[in-house]
Amino acid sequence: MSREHAVERAIAALRTGRAVTIEGDEPLSFVSIETVTPEVLAILDPSAKASLLLSGRRAAALSLANERDAADPAEPVLLARESWLDGRAALTLADPAQDFARAPIGPLHPLHIDTAESAKAALALTRAAGLLPAAWVVQANDGAVAIALDQLTNENLRPEVTLLSRARLPLEDMPDTQIFAFRGSDDGQEHVALLVGAFGGKPPLVRLHSECLTGDVFGSLKCDCGPQLKEALRLIGKSGGGVLLYLRQEGRGIGLANKLRAYALQDRGLDTVDANLRLGFSDDEREYAHAAAILRQLGIDEVRLLTNNPNKVAALEAEGIRVAERVAHHMPANPHNADYLDVKRSKSGHLA
Repeated sequence: MSREHAVERAIAALRTGRAVTIEGDEPLSFVSIETVTPEVLAILDPSAKASLLLSGRRAAALSLANERDAADPAEPVLLARESWLDGRAALTLADPAQDFARAPIGPLHPLHIDTAESAKAALALTRAAGLLPAAWVVQANDGAVAIALDQLTNENLRPEVTLLSRARLPLEDMPDTQIFAFRGSDDGQEHVALLVGAFGGKPPLVRLHSECLTGDVFGSLKCDCGPQLKEALRLIGKSGGGVLLYLRQEGRGIGLANKLRAYALQDRGLDTVDANLRLGFSDDEREYAHAAAILRQLGIDEVRLLTNNPNKVAALEAEGIRVAERVAHHMPANPHNADYLDVKRSKSGHLA
């Protein structure tokens, strides 16, 4: 089976509560603590001995960093199964939104991990599935979806996209626009490209816009995503033509449910970066290989990039897309997002 289909099948399995087995020198079978049902877990782990795999950042938030096997926030942490550690308790440990509402629970005993690379890959798969980075480590079983470790860790395997459909899309006060739908070869996510007007052989003005349901659709004031989307289309139209890529990267790549968990933590006083870290994610989980693949399919290898994020510039160029110019893209702050915009500049390196 190709790497792309293997990753897509593994993600689908995790989202539906099924087991995944990472094969190789360090075999590891696991299920998401979010989606596995008590009945399925009882079948996979009849003796209730499954250990709990968490991210190092989450373990640090649980005050386990003084333990030798949980001291590195960049490494996964394996917790021994305790009599009180059932499915509900595991979710309480993994979901930081409950950190401020529950009494301390424990004790928790970190274990040495003999399958460190597979454990990292397992947590990466749960993140890619939009789930909390936490899993039960279970015994291998015939019904598990198998994927080879090197299919998850080979950085030379570049994801591609498949063009699914295209159509004309009339937009108010915009030049002729076409909409293209693409599907990622590795995770099955569908992304959209708006090809606006004609750019006459010049490097087109391009915006990489990450999906934001709360901002783009509902007009949330907690971020600047909705105004950025509208202004990007206006600027592309004003320039005579360009491309807007609408990428399925909700919450800087952590997924809608986890973004709302981060919002709940922000209501408790954490900033957007610290909220992501407490959830067990990095500051920004987004990658731009799919964006570069879409641009290549559109015959574009050089762009003027509409962004304040230098990581987008670096990521596109690393994928072989030349950025001829970075075009600043600032939106006015409001009382609800002023701190958020400050944090993007001070902690995430966004340009002023």
